[in-house]
Amino acid sequence: MALIFHSVAAAVTACALLTTPAVHAQDYPTRAVTIIVPTGPGGGTDIIARLIGAQLAQQLGQPFVIDNRPGAGLLVGTAAAAKAEPDGYTLVVGLNGSMAVNPSLFSKLPYHPIRDFTPVAMLADYPFLVVVSNELPVRSIADLIDLARSKPGELNYGSAGNGTGQHLSSELFKLMTGTNLAHVPYRSAQAVYGDVISGRVPVFFDNISSALALVQSGKVRAIAVTTNARSQILPNVPTVAETVPGFEYHTWFGLWAPRKTPRAIVEKLNAEIGKALSTPAVTASIRGAAGEPATMPLADIEPFVAAEISKWADVIKRAGVKVD
Repeated sequence: MALIFHSVAAAVTACALLTTPAVHAQDYPTRAVTIIVPTGPGGGTDIIARLIGAQLAQQLGQPFVIDNRPGAGLLVGTAAAAKAEPDGYTLVVGLNGSMAVNPSLFSKLPYHPIRDFTPVAMLADYPFLVVVSNELPVRSIADLIDLARSKPGELNYGSAGNGTGQHLSSELFKLMTGTNLAHVPYRSAQAVYGDVISGRVPVFFDNISSALALVQSGKVRAIAVTTNARSQILPNVPTVAETVPGFEYHTWFGLWAPRKTPRAIVEKLNAEIGKALSTPAVTASIRGAAGEPATMPLADIEPFVAAEISKWADVIKRAGVKVD
């Protein structure tokens, strides 16, 4: 009789353990959810976090609170998220720099993008534009390659600093075209444009959201977009890949949770983010900043990040990129 009692009790306990995550996910969230943003307020990472957070709050009936934790090349906020309780109440916005580039830039990274995190959903993609000074006698990527090859080391390109997207996309271009452009790092993307306009640093690979207004006003010339497909905003601007097959660079944003966050919660968030990205207001906001809502199955995100880590590790090694 005692054996039967213990068997029944064990079965009940096992069933309870199996059903708890699902029940937990049904009720989730029951309080505010924190989204850590590893940059300061006002930038692209912060804007996308607030846009998605506000929509999720409407859909799920609980606040999604933005917690800006900038510093140390995205390390401060991302490392804090890695150490958070894996209960679905702390999420972090991840992007190229924090999830794909930092593992090769920093020898002692205080987190690992795959080991310490569970992907929740991709959010948005933003292409870069290749812009040049109006004084530079190039109208296409082919022209730029020809000019750079005729003047090795004499043509300058700008960036927002070592290891940034502007730097790495340009180095990828150099490696794939066999050209030698000279790197001139600045402290911010905005600081580069004065010298692009004047012609002192005539080449700049920059995020389309930053470059667009200057292109549209005629202060700089866009000769290519860096994604596989042309931009809907600038459909007449060809892609780099139309001249350099296989070249691709884009800024991508996603949402991650600490590793061991219950799968049912992750899947619920993924479904809700899918709904959020398909709402007209969110879609319009992302496209208004020259981006596109990201569409990637949950199962594909981790392999995608692993491939990105490998890609940029190769570029960083071959180009000898180092952070200050």
